[in-house]
Order: sequence, then C-alpha cells, then structure tokens
Amino acid sequence: MTDPPARLGLVPTAEHVRSNRDLWDRERSRWFAERARTMWAGPPRWGLWQIPQTHLPVFPDELAGLDTIELGCGTGYVSSWLARAGARPVGLDSSTAQLDTARAMQDEFDLRFPLVHADAEQTPFDDAGFDLAISEHGASGWCDPYRWIPEAARLLRPGGQLVFVRNSTLLTLCCPYDGPAGTTLLHDQFGLNRMDDPTDGSVTFQLPTGPMIRLLRDCGLVLDDLIEVQAPAAGSSEFDYAPPDWSRRWPSEEVWKAHKPR
Repeated sequence: MTDPPARLGLVPTAEHVRSNRDLWDRERSRWFAERARTMWAGPPRWGLWQIPQTHLPVFPDELAGLDTIELGCGTGYVSSWLARAGARPVGLDSSTAQLDTARAMQDEFDLRFPLVHADAEQTPFDDAGFDLAISEHGASGWCDPYRWIPEAARLLRPGGQLVFVRNSTLLTLCCPYDGPAGTTLLHDQFGLNRMDDPTDGSVTFQLPTGPMIRLLRDCGLVLDDLIEVQAPAAGSSEFDYAPPDWSRRWPSEEVWKAHKPR
C-alpha cells in the first residue's frame, strides 16, 4: 500500500509533531507493539479501562459501508475493528515505528487497509472524503486541537461524524508530569491547552470543555454527546497515571461525538 499524493498547500510540520514523532519512534513504540496483538485479536474495547463497546458506545451504531479515517492510528487496532465491521478504514499516523507494527499485524491477521504516514494536523486527503473520523488517544491527545479538529471537519462529508476519546480535563488538572493523579489541582484550567512534559520532551494537548465546544462549533460541527467515563468497579489499567480509585470517583476520560450537518 502506498501513500496518497501530497495535497497542495501543506505547510511545514509543526515542532510538537516532530518531537512527538521522534519520541514514539524512539521510546514508546516497543511497549505498544507488545500489546498490539491482544488489541487486534479482541472485540472493540475502549480507553484506559478497556471498556467493551456494549458498555461504552464509541462507534456509531452502523459501520458497514462507511469510509473512515483514524487520526493517530498507532498500531491500527481501531481500524481493524472497523474493517471487521464492514467499514473501509484508513489509518494515519506520524510514527514510522507504530505503522511498522500495524503492518505486521495486518500480515498476521490477514486484514488489509491503507496505512498512511502523515501528520493528522494536515492530512494528504481531499475535502469531504470520509463518513467517520475517529481518534482514540491519538490525534485527540497528541495534536493541537486548533489544527487537527478543523482538519477532521474538512475531511468529513455532510452528515459525517467525528468521534474521539481523550483524557478528561479534570484528570489533566490533577496529574503531575511524573506520577499519578491525586486530589490536588496542579495546573490552571484557564488558558489550558498545550502541556510540555519536562520528563520526556513530549507535548500533549488538553483543551477544556467550553473552548472545545466553541471550537467544534466554529468548525461547522454539531456536538451530539459528551460521555464522561467512570472506571468499572473491578477495573484495572495498564496506565498508572489514572489510579482506579480516583477514576471511580471522577472521570478519567471523555468520549466526544459530533457531526457535520447535511
């Protein structure tokens, strides 16, 4: 599978995209490669707590026949779920190492769909080519919302849906850079967006609820739902920055759903 021709008008890659790409290629891909097989082999289950689609409805009810794009696909497991449900997925990621793992999983599971090495903030696709744009802790956490949300809106056809899963704003406010969330607010909410982690050089983004709603509106999207995720009673997570007890009292994740009007 080859990448599509570059779209005219793309600007140089942003500094934070390059930093995050280098981090994932260098340090983080190995751990995610180890869990890729488990994620590809199983049914859809979401986020930090691996909550089944039957209990946390992230996907739309009907997927068969949809053209979909996963922004920040990592090892491609969400796109594999889409393909098995009859959709026509495209996975896009800036990390070569992550995409190498996704291709290895395609070989192992004999399940093919395009994988594109590109920046989710400026993709190489034409306008209005997809029915669903989705991100599970991909572009939704690692890309600038003021760049990737307008790009996702541009890619959607009228009636198309944007769905993304991200950390909650409250979790971000209570999380130090080098440890799990506690019960003390550590960051200011006003002005919150870009978070530069001094421990590893990564850059993540967390736009609070009000500004995110306004951004979606300004991009011509209509908000359909916002699900604040509670950890299951017996839930555990591979990610230690969201302790189970904390995440049963307060939302650790959010599921956002919006659509482009016809």
